[in-house]
Amino acid sequence: MEFLGSNILSIDQFNRKDIDLIFKTADSLFPFASRQKITRVLQGAILSNMFFEPSTRTRISFGSAFNMLGGEVRETTEIEATSLAKGESLYDTSRVLSGYSDVIVMRHPLAGSVAEFAEASRVPVINGGDGDNEHPSQALLDLFTIKKELESHNKEIDTARIALIGDLKFGRAAHSLCKILMLYANISIKLVSPDKLKLPDFLISEFEKKNISILETQDIKEGIADVDIIYMTRIQEERFDNVSEANKYKGLMSLNQKIYTKNCEPNTVIMHPLPRDSRKDANELDDDLNQNPNLAIYRQTDNGLLIRMALFCLILGVADKIESSASSVSWFSNKS
Repeated sequence: MEFLGSNILSIDQFNRKDIDLIFKTADSLFPFASRQKITRVLQGAILSNMFFEPSTRTRISFGSAFNMLGGEVRETTEIEATSLAKGESLYDTSRVLSGYSDVIVMRHPLAGSVAEFAEASRVPVINGGDGDNEHPSQALLDLFTIKKELESHNKEIDTARIALIGDLKFGRAAHSLCKILMLYANISIKLVSPDKLKLPDFLISEFEKKNISILETQDIKEGIADVDIIYMTRIQEERFDNVSEANKYKGLMSLNQKIYTKNCEPNTVIMHPLPRDSRKDANELDDDLNQNPNLAIYRQTDNGLLIRMALFCLILGVADKIESSASSVSWFSNKS
């Protein structure tokens, strides 16, 4: 794809060459994300972060990524704080805000809403998650993490064995990850979920068209055996008609150190798009896994900063200007 000036709305936009470029750019940005170097390559540029659903990692990491490139961030975190609450259309909101911004990141509870918003925008729009549809930057950082974790064990994405566990029906992060995994060869997928929270049929059909090996099961112990990557997800409580319906599934898919030790290979990597639901009746990833060196959830979040910096660099056309604008940081080496 042509990145310059483009919207980032769906994993469907990318091929492997595109992903390789994003990952190469992300790798080059590590000194900046780790505050060993600074750049002001986006000085004067403005990001509008429009988050109409709760968010911690996605919203703050997009904002931090833009700041680390020298840009400024404006945020709106509630529909009630905008003219949308007064009946303004997404079209009008987009036309107005794109006049104040150089790039917009948007999260919205309705599937397809970010694409609708992007049609009216005069600047690039990045999908920060639209309902139960997609979360493309999450899939990119997840795949980047999978790549790094596998490489540390002399493995690669092609031929990887991956278990997707939990709410696969409503989990947009899982949906986008499935799409991006379809670009790779000889992988095998285990889909582990309650029957009513299975991965949508259209995604299963796409796996089958690409001759990707799939095993569906409701047994987590079967699901985590003989895999390289465990990708846990929480029950998407906010997507259900009511809380009592969501509560039927809480705690059905839960992983702790005892289950891991008994059923997993020694180097099986544990991932989660976060937030993990740590309430006792859910607890999909137990706290007793926190000291497990194969728990990669915080490496995942660190990688999110790199991927989002890379997306900004590519769509705003500054990827080749980073090093020439770089300077060293003296205070970082003195941090305790």
